[in-house]
Amino acid sequence: MTQFKAVIWDFGGVISSSPFEAFSRFEIERGLPAGFLRSVNARNPDDNAWARLERSECNATQFNALFEAESAALGHPVPGALVLALLDGEIRPAMVAALHAIRSRMKIGCITNNFSADARGGPRLTDKPQIMALFHHVIESAKAGVRKPDPRIYLMMTEALEVVPEQCIYLDDLGINLKPARALGMQTIKVQEPAPALAQLESLLGFRLDA
Repeated sequence: MTQFKAVIWDFGGVISSSPFEAFSRFEIERGLPAGFLRSVNARNPDDNAWARLERSECNATQFNALFEAESAALGHPVPGALVLALLDGEIRPAMVAALHAIRSRMKIGCITNNFSADARGGPRLTDKPQIMALFHHVIESAKAGVRKPDPRIYLMMTEALEVVPEQCIYLDDLGINLKPARALGMQTIKVQEPAPALAQLESLLGFRLDA
């Protein structure tokens, strides 16, 4: 019998395809260095424009100017509004099937760094009720006022699900977000493509996720 009682998921880059794919296309089209947008977001990661937006500490207009200033400081000014337009990915059906397979056996939660829907003038994937309703609990950084990789957000989830970290598996596409979860005692899975991640998850859980 599995030792795990909960599986906790990131959304973008896990349930949906990674926005980094759109970032790469944008950089090619604009003649920007490869990885430039991610490098802007990695600079001063706890208090930059991106972090502030995901904690609801600035609005879309402020983010637009802040991100442009940060990117200009690195040599290539990019308005923040253009970056927000790149974020919606495609839902990965295999991941949604796994949610259905798991939720009848144990608890599932979602921790997502996001921002309010009105920050980009419309709904985001994380607002899709048919998917989000599958989770027993959802924590959105924009509502919680705390974002990954702050360890507090993972403990907020374990408390809500009434489990301890050692009973959890956590999936994310970013190593920086996996590190604190692992330090707390969670088993972690880095998601790049769905199939290898789901195979690893099946191995840990001991049951099929495509049935």
